[in-house]
Amino acid sequence: MEWYESEVRALERSCVGSVNGSRPPVFYGSSSLRLWETLAEDFDPRVLNLGFGGSTLEACDHFFARLVLPLHPRSLLVYAGDNDLGDGRSVEEVLRWFLALADKVEASLGAIPFGFVSIKPSPARYPIIDRIRRLNDLVRDEIETRPSGYFIDIFPAMLNESGFPHAELFLEDGLHLSRAGYRLWSRFLEPHRHQIFTE
Repeated sequence: MEWYESEVRALERSCVGSVNGSRPPVFYGSSSLRLWETLAEDFDPRVLNLGFGGSTLEACDHFFARLVLPLHPRSLLVYAGDNDLGDGRSVEEVLRWFLALADKVEASLGAIPFGFVSIKPSPARYPIIDRIRRLNDLVRDEIETRPSGYFIDIFPAMLNESGFPHAELFLEDGLHLSRAGYRLWSRFLEPHRHQIFTE
């Protein structure tokens, strides 16, 4: 996990030390969140973005106590798992990391709303789309058994009629989202405002 240390330390300085007990809604996960520079405009400025580049579900679980727990967030929304599968991890292994993280959330933060954004079907990772689809199904089944858990399924809307990812939703690398991609995500987040901004 040493690879993430500099970015995690920067987040500790800039985010963890600046909330002053305000209990913000937290978005936590990989670079698909970190690169959402228009999050305040596309969705809401009250969200604290704790995305860090290249992160995996394993890394999210590992750094939970340092990045999320000190904030005592009112809600937590996670996007991760994309990089785990891209690194060749099995669906079952990635699911175990999700369960470890979910158990930490429940044990440490109680019944706060805990959401998961489905792993996106990107052009760069189209060869593993069946594994992405399977992991999404398994995570959905697991998170929906938890009293405050919910699943935001952006997967189908990112595919065209032929079952391929819409190219305009992605940057030239075929992996990260374009502005159009983030606008699509924000539309899917909108129905969950009551969970994200719960009192």
